[in-house]
Amino acid sequence: MLTVVMECHDQEPELAQTLSVLVAGAIEGLVSDVIVLDHGSQDGSSTVADAAGCRFYQQWDMKDVLAKARGEWLLLVEPGARLGAGWIDEVAEYMALHGVPARFSEARLYRLPFYRRITRRSAPLETGLLIPKRQALAIVDSQTDLLQLARGHKARRLASEIIPSRVAREARR
Repeated sequence: MLTVVMECHDQEPELAQTLSVLVAGAIEGLVSDVIVLDHGSQDGSSTVADAAGCRFYQQWDMKDVLAKARGEWLLLVEPGARLGAGWIDEVAEYMALHGVPARFSEARLYRLPFYRRITRRSAPLETGLLIPKRQALAIVDSQTDLLQLARGHKARRLASEIIPSRVAREARR
C-alpha cells in the first residue's frame, strides 16, 4: 500500500489535477491514503482535499504525520504533477521487488529544451519520490519538510512518466 504526501499553498487547481490522477490508484487498491500538508492556503485547497477524502493538516509534526501514514511506501509529489499511463502497475511491482527510493521519468512531451535541462537545477520533487516509509522515518524530524526529505536520495528511475507541476504553473500564465 502507498501513501501519497503533498505540501501546498494556494494551489487549489493543481491539487485537484494531481488528486484526479490518484483516483485510479485508489480504485486499484494501491493508494491507501493521501496526506495534504497546507501552508496557510486562502483558496479552496482544504475543500478539494476534503472532497477527495484526504487527510488535511494545517499544522503538523512531520515525524508524526509519516508515522500515521497507512502505506508502507510514501509517494512525495508536488500539487499539479500528473502521473502518466501505466504508473499503477509499475509502482506496485517496484514496491514488491525493491527496497530503495525511485523517481519517475519526466514526460517526454513536456521536457525542457536540452540546454535548459542541463543548465538549470531541478526541484527535488519535480519527478516525485517513491520511498519506503521506514527509510523516510529514519531521516525525518519534526521540523523537516517534503523538500528536505526528497533531497539527497540516490534513486532509481522508473519508466513511468510524470508531467511536472511546473507545466501546470506555466499553463496558468
